[in-house]
Amino acid sequence: MRLLIMSLRSLMALSLVLSMSACSTVKGWFEMDDDEDLTAPVELVDINESVKIKKLWSKGIGDGQGKGYLKIQPVISGDSIYVASADGEVVSIDRNTGKEQWSIDLDVRISGGVGVYENTLLLGGNDGSVMQLSASDGSLNWTTRVNGEVLAPPQGNGRVVVAQSYEGRVQGLDFKTGEKLWVFNSNVPVLTVRGTSTPILSNNMVYVGFASGRVLSLESTTGAVTWEARVAIPQGRSEIERIVDVDGTMLLVGKELYASSYQGRLVAIDVGSGRKMWQQDVSSFAGVSQGFGNVYVTDEDGTVMAYLRNGQGERWSQPALGYRELSRPTPVSSYLAVADFEGYVHLLSQVDGEFVGRVKADGDGARADMLSDGNILYVYGNSGKLIAYKITAKD
Repeated sequence: MRLLIMSLRSLMALSLVLSMSACSTVKGWFEMDDDEDLTAPVELVDINESVKIKKLWSKGIGDGQGKGYLKIQPVISGDSIYVASADGEVVSIDRNTGKEQWSIDLDVRISGGVGVYENTLLLGGNDGSVMQLSASDGSLNWTTRVNGEVLAPPQGNGRVVVAQSYEGRVQGLDFKTGEKLWVFNSNVPVLTVRGTSTPILSNNMVYVGFASGRVLSLESTTGAVTWEARVAIPQGRSEIERIVDVDGTMLLVGKELYASSYQGRLVAIDVGSGRKMWQQDVSSFAGVSQGFGNVYVTDEDGTVMAYLRNGQGERWSQPALGYRELSRPTPVSSYLAVADFEGYVHLLSQVDGEFVGRVKADGDGARADMLSDGNILYVYGNSGKLIAYKITAKD
């Protein structure tokens, strides 16, 4: 993802230079320091740590995210945490002790995972395969081939499995057999960011974000559209300027759906009607979380922001992690965790956004959404290290 983001910025800069150089009224444009990079990641500075970060256990999982800029997500179910690697390893781990319960090696490269429903796991492959496994022992229940690479965890509800492919298709499969039930096709822009958001299944509805900047509500059993909401409207003359992908993790809280887009907005949507309740200008790849009455999001410029869930605007922002390619914010106890491209996990106060702690989890970085339960934080690094940390306040 880092290379793609940087290439997009380079092309945007080139486009701007060409347009500005054609204008004779611009002065001093070429007097800029050639060595200055306004999007270079900021250097970290020391912080006053007020929390203890204790490593409980660590486990290596295959080749982790591999080399394809994937974002394979682990998932918690009961006392187990399930995780997959790009080279096809799937592991069940006791999340309290870190002990392996079972592991299997699939004969397919994984690009989307892991989804869970009751005693089943759901994964997607880069060859378009959707797989259902037993959560008890990893045995394969069925495999179905869909059209396109599956980059997000498929989701199920006991009746249907929903998988979204990079090519803009959402497909409904029979939960028990994998048989194809329906397909919804969305037009894909000329240029997109590599990735898709994870479909959300709730009350026989599925909510899906697209590269067009739209979020749609579909009937999970038929694929029929019930409403459409615009998170962002493509703007600008170039295809790069018009990229508005909804790629980050969306969040459903009661009847409120939160979604963010690149070069677009953070929006709150009423899931009954599709009406936008409020919106804020944000450019995010990572997605949305919530806690303490706030909705959290990281902007592509590295700012961590907290907006009031009631729509009354910003509560706080933390700009000190500029251009460090931050992950989705993850609430853990009364803190907020974000990981960066160097593998540092930063802990902030949910109250005011001030730094309270920092730990380096994986030198290769950490793109996948982190998980938490109470004061335990689970970090899946790009190299394949899954680490459990206990977060407590210092005495």
